[in-house]
Amino acid sequence: VQLQASGGGSVQAGGSLRLSCAASGRASSSYVMGWFRQAPGKEREFVTAINLSSGNTYYADSVKGRFTISGDNAKNTAALQMNSLKPEDTAVYSCAATERVVHGIFMGVAGAYDYWGQGTLVTVSS
Repeated sequence: VQLQASGGGSVQAGGSLRLSCAASGRASSSYVMGWFRQAPGKEREFVTAINLSSGNTYYADSVKGRFTISGDNAKNTAALQMNSLKPEDTAVYSCAATERVVHGIFMGVAGAYDYWGQGTLVTVSS
């Protein structure tokens, strides 16, 4: 399975950006797809995830109400709409996926994911 991420870039505080991630490689799989981010000098942290078949989502508290994840189970894609961006959102964002059954808080655990895409840089200036 390969993950292809796109989007990202630079924006001023308060602005919006959209990231996309597409999974390919298996014809009939259902994924949980998630986004993690890593800021310079910091640990990787969970952002949000979605179960593509059920539509269930899970968000980190730091992005609730500002970020929205959506998915298309037929296309094995997930999108992350980021609004009201803050300088502290600046990080390299990576998408991840798993075919395992993952629920609730476990969607926020990096070790639950088997496949990772390349990171995309999001820079938010003040």
